[in-house]
Amino acid sequence: MPPKITKVEAFKVDLPLREGVYKWSRGNSVKVFDSTVVAVHTDAGVTGYGEVCPLGPAYLAAYANGVRTGIAELAPSLIGLDPTALSVVNDCMDDSLRGHPYVKSALDIACWDILGKVSNLPLAALLGGRYGVSFPLYRAISQESPEEMAAKVSAYRAEGYTKFQLKVGGAPDTDICRITKVAERLQTGDVLVADANAGWSQHQAMRVADALRDIDVYIEQPCISYRECLAVRRNTHKPFILDEVVDSMTMVVEGIADQAMDVVNLKISKVGGLTKARKIRDLCVSLGIALTIEDSWGGDIVTAAIAHLAHSTTPGYLFSSTDFNSYVTVSIADGAPQRNHGWLAASELPGLGIEPRWDVLGHPVLSIS
Repeated sequence: MPPKITKVEAFKVDLPLREGVYKWSRGNSVKVFDSTVVAVHTDAGVTGYGEVCPLGPAYLAAYANGVRTGIAELAPSLIGLDPTALSVVNDCMDDSLRGHPYVKSALDIACWDILGKVSNLPLAALLGGRYGVSFPLYRAISQESPEEMAAKVSAYRAEGYTKFQLKVGGAPDTDICRITKVAERLQTGDVLVADANAGWSQHQAMRVADALRDIDVYIEQPCISYRECLAVRRNTHKPFILDEVVDSMTMVVEGIADQAMDVVNLKISKVGGLTKARKIRDLCVSLGIALTIEDSWGGDIVTAAIAHLAHSTTPGYLFSSTDFNSYVTVSIADGAPQRNHGWLAASELPGLGIEPRWDVLGHPVLSIS
């Protein structure tokens, strides 16, 4: 008999940043991330875990309290379902709550964790198979003065990183200076991404892209709308990454048809979990579009989920990935992958390969059975 979901619990945990603050476009910043961990229990005695952590309330259409409110709305409809029937679970969630993909992400990840445990396989194997020993990471450089951002490149390179994502999207003159000064610090083989996080207007993005014509740099999500990004894309020869606007399979199909991007930044919670992220990943790979595999933010459990999806992605199409648990000061799970000189490896244990640290998570803020 397949397992049945008997109870869903949610835990709230704060994740302070090691560097104190994380800044990006439009003056946004976060010092402590509010993350939600879910536990999906079954009548077979197997429990799966997931996590979702919005990047504050002003980045995407997602916020931390909304996660827990949404889980309270969704959880009753999941009781009695087979968690390993992932399409059925996702259809149920979509029928029970329109939109709000970030709410569904941790629940979907927890169901994948259960599938891995009952199959006695790591998620990377179930998501397509594990490629190689490890995969490369990028390092995000919080928005600061041009000099401060340039100085961080050498420090991060000493930690093994060779891909640097600059948080720009501010005043064009300052951003041009930021990118130029960082580019002066690059070495052969380094990769530079200027990530505006939708912070420029179309005319500002055009100006910045033109000023960078002699610099080897990727442009990521310059404007807030797809139409504006596409206009910039059509007026620059720089390799182009789309992120915030890519929130569904439909948007990926449209972007590929318009030749709107060379790389997709695929955030697991932005599309609703691993089930939908895997479908998008496979479509992109089949059509020659590279991917950054990550999420909006998170701790050990999000990092584990990212690692399994990234490690099962064809290396030639894995542009980069990230290790959010190295950015924060609190560990919420044992067994999570840890950065090794700029590279990461998914666990080879069944499921996500993690075990929550209950002394950190404490008591659930939500329990539905």
